[in-house]
Order: sequence, then C-alpha cells, then structure tokens
Amino acid sequence: MAKDKTPVTPAVRALRGAGISFTDHPYAYEEKGGTAVSSRELGVDEHSVIKTLVMEDDRKQPLIVLMHGDLQVSTKELARLIGARSVEPCKPETAQKHTGYLTGGTSPFGTKKQLRVYVEETILELPKIYINGGKRGFLVGLAPADLTNLLQPIPVRVGYAK
Repeated sequence: MAKDKTPVTPAVRALRGAGISFTDHPYAYEEKGGTAVSSRELGVDEHSVIKTLVMEDDRKQPLIVLMHGDLQVSTKELARLIGARSVEPCKPETAQKHTGYLTGGTSPFGTKKQLRVYVEETILELPKIYINGGKRGFLVGLAPADLTNLLQPIPVRVGYAK
C-alpha cells in the first residue's frame, strides 16, 4: 500500500472529528497474520500494537477488549470482572454487524454501534500505541491518553502471555 494519503474510514473520521492527532501506518496485510505481521512490517514492538477484539457476554451483549498484541485475553477473568457468567469472541459476521468493520480491520473508533470498551490497563502506560485504523493493513499511532479521552474505556487486568 503506497503511503499516498490516509484512508478515510469511520475510525479516521472519528479521530479527526475529536481533534485527535495520529500518525498513519499502512503495511502489507497478511490474512491471519495478526499483530506479529503488523509489528514486523512497522518495525515496532508487538506489545505496543493493540488488538481490537469484539466479544460478547452470556447475554449476547457485545463489547470490545483492547489487548497488547503479544498477550491473550483471559475470558474467564474478564467475565468475573464484568459480572457475566461467560465471555467469548464473536463470530466474524457478528463482530462486523456490531462494528461495521471486517475482521482484521476492526477499529474501536467509529464503530457502527456504541459498544462498551475494556482496555488492558498496562496499555495506558505506553508512550505510543498502534491500533487498527478501520481497514486491513492500516494502523494509526496515537497517545493512549487520546484513546482514553475518546473511548472512555474501562481499565482491566485480563491479559496473559501466549
């Protein structure tokens, strides 16, 4: 993807609309490559590349979990923290229905429906994060404080090493 101009996605519109400064980082998307590929392509630590995971609780209420690229989400611990019996990842078509984004291009910004957002609290300690900009092969770099100001996420500790 040539670095001509920033793609105009709902996420980019939301960031610009909120006056948030960000850098754009296009890269060669690989199917099922995940954050290992994007961090390699951008030359950044996978820990600072943030996954946007669309999940739902036992009542089928959708939610987003923002997690370090090199960590997994303990759905059992998340369910306990939010008072649900269980939490599980949404099927790709269900996630797309809630967010308006294709799997691999899901951003927490500019989602179709307003969803509860949970963030692994150590993400907020990083100097800069790289998170999906609403299109496969496109991340945006921004300060965690900007993510907090725009999304008002609920900090949690549910990550564990792969």
